[in-house]
Amino acid sequence: MQTSDQIIDPKSIPAKQSNFLGQNPHLNPTEIPGFDSTNPPNPNLISTCVHCGFCLSTCPSYRVLGTEMDSPRGRIYLMDAISKNDAALGETSAQHFDTCLGCLACVTTCPSGVKYDQLIAATRPQIERNVPRSLSDRLIRGLIFNLFPYPKRLQAFLIPLFIYQKLGLQKIVRQTGLLPKISPRLAAMESILPAIPKDAFREDFPVIIPTQGEKRYRVGVILGCVQRLLFNPVNEATVRVLTANGCEVVIPRNQGCCGALPEHQGQTEQSHTLIKQMIDRFSGTRLDGIIINAAGCGHTLKEYGHILKDDPQYREAAQEFSAKVKDIQEFLVEIGLTTPLSPLTETGELTIVYQDACHLLHGQKISSQPRQLLQQIPGVKLREPIDASLCCGSAGIYNLLQPEIAEELGQQKVDNLTNTGAELIASSNPGCSLQIKKHLQLQGKDINLMHPMELLDYSIRGVKINIL
Repeated sequence: MQTSDQIIDPKSIPAKQSNFLGQNPHLNPTEIPGFDSTNPPNPNLISTCVHCGFCLSTCPSYRVLGTEMDSPRGRIYLMDAISKNDAALGETSAQHFDTCLGCLACVTTCPSGVKYDQLIAATRPQIERNVPRSLSDRLIRGLIFNLFPYPKRLQAFLIPLFIYQKLGLQKIVRQTGLLPKISPRLAAMESILPAIPKDAFREDFPVIIPTQGEKRYRVGVILGCVQRLLFNPVNEATVRVLTANGCEVVIPRNQGCCGALPEHQGQTEQSHTLIKQMIDRFSGTRLDGIIINAAGCGHTLKEYGHILKDDPQYREAAQEFSAKVKDIQEFLVEIGLTTPLSPLTETGELTIVYQDACHLLHGQKISSQPRQLLQQIPGVKLREPIDASLCCGSAGIYNLLQPEIAEELGQQKVDNLTNTGAELIASSNPGCSLQIKKHLQLQGKDINLMHPMELLDYSIRGVKINIL
């Protein structure tokens, strides 16, 4: 394993040893394909990295793989080498960027303020445009990007999966253990598949849902893709909590994907199309805020202004949209709860561990607000896990594309959460919830997992939780 004071200079590595470059760094620059001219990583941002190594201990991929080039510092070195035509933008170099979870823990940790999030966001489209993928990689990515960002397609896809579960085929497939041998990535996708609820096939919410009592605010709610189908109770709870606290809720029809999934993976054209559609859906709604209850989506929604900064038609609308986006927990702390809360258990006490989703903690800098809300519920006691800021391995679709690394991170996360002795895990992101539930099941641990909005909703309505 590289230590924090071992710094690699690509030019100093002999050609035979430069396997992380995938090329002889001393070849003529014209023979080395570097970044293309469309929004390459900004050299000024690259130069802000002083290679101190503070990022290494907080980087999940470095902690699992132990290799310098799979750390933020190593990847920045590689970006610099590629931008100077000292290294190739090829299959080998792309692998080091692919191992990045995009959790942004390094951004939080960096004492120099390196904007690694912008650097990796600029690098990934370069890879997608210029680096050929293997057939298996193209197939799995094609499935994901043509299915997940489109709720109606995903809903139709859930029908055979619903039958697959009801007929007991899922249990048989998992018992045979054959799928991981055939395709580790398909096995990873199948392994996080939860029990598909019947309400995954229900119609959307009404367009306008009136407040309970005096109207304080008028807000829009984004339903999400996976969230609306597999975690619809979270959306229902979110709407009830908002209306109970004086908010009229607007849910525009025909909402699609917010663009987070393709944006995080460098699928620029697709993400921009989805983002523009989302902006159009909320156009003219006259809202005080746009509310999201999924951490990964929230981070991208707040970045619309930056993502479309070069689009003359949508630039201003994107900035106005992002300025109104609030995570539900962030928003509720700002406006204050106005409705009474009751204990969540018959005994009146409940011990909870809150799981920090990376794009909430590192991307949106939201950490205290969820804890503040949970502590307002009578009888709730919060416990903190070790390595609370370390990614669970979900990271959007990372656990589908890099299942081996994700497995180790998922195991660590569940160990850290359950070692607190908490009776319930609160998680604010659907991907994290799926990953954690999978590893709870693999480890044979029975513990409740709920979204903070479900807990607030129960507390408002006086519903008691049956602790496993």
